[in-house]
Amino acid sequence: MFSLNQKVALVTGASQGIGRATSLALAEAGAKLAVAARSTEKLTSLVGEIQGAGGEAVAVPMDVADLSQVRAGFQQVLQKFGKLDVLVNNAAITRDTLALRMKLEDWDAVLRTNLTGAHLCIQQALGAMLRQRSGRIINLASVVAETGNAGQANYVASKAGLIGLTRAIAVEVASRNITVNAIAPGFIETPMTDPLPQELKDKMKSLIPLSRFGTERDVAAAIVFLASEEAAYITGQVLGVNGGMHMG
Repeated sequence: MFSLNQKVALVTGASQGIGRATSLALAEAGAKLAVAARSTEKLTSLVGEIQGAGGEAVAVPMDVADLSQVRAGFQQVLQKFGKLDVLVNNAAITRDTLALRMKLEDWDAVLRTNLTGAHLCIQQALGAMLRQRSGRIINLASVVAETGNAGQANYVASKAGLIGLTRAIAVEVASRNITVNAIAPGFIETPMTDPLPQELKDKMKSLIPLSRFGTERDVAAAIVFLASEEAAYITGQVLGVNGGMHMG
């Protein structure tokens, strides 16, 4: 079940955290991987790990906020593998502060990477997917897109926008057997959350019915499912991976 043999997947933001775990999980399921991020050193290490386990992978240096880099990255993938079956839009940044103090450049940077970057990647992926009349697009949103969160107006707006983008594209491409879904992780243990004060972590854990934080692997498993044939009748949906933190 959930075999991705002979499928080609591209994961953005793959150098660490959820993106890295997702790349490894997709490779374990049999997919050939294109791993994209700005950190070429970390990508090289990830490619080596996938190849060491018997998989096939290529590093794709890419800043999703830069259209020229996105175009070049997708061209590299198509030249290498000849097709693209799965796109995972995971790349994201934060620039947290209260809305009253938020600088325009911090607003623009987060929206540019988290939302516009996903849009640019979807545009490039759709050319290949429409020709082959099949594909899976999976966008990484967030539980805060559904609940809100103080000090993250830019991040929350970008992730809420990503949910809207997911549903719009799902309607546009459904007739070509392309599904588009979003994952909304809750509080996940990643390098991005490690520096948070323990007091805040304890408060967050008290809000989670399962009484624990999620792991990168929890999110990666949901992505593998949505990328599989078993999820062929699911599109335009938001799958919460949050331990019951938000039920809606």
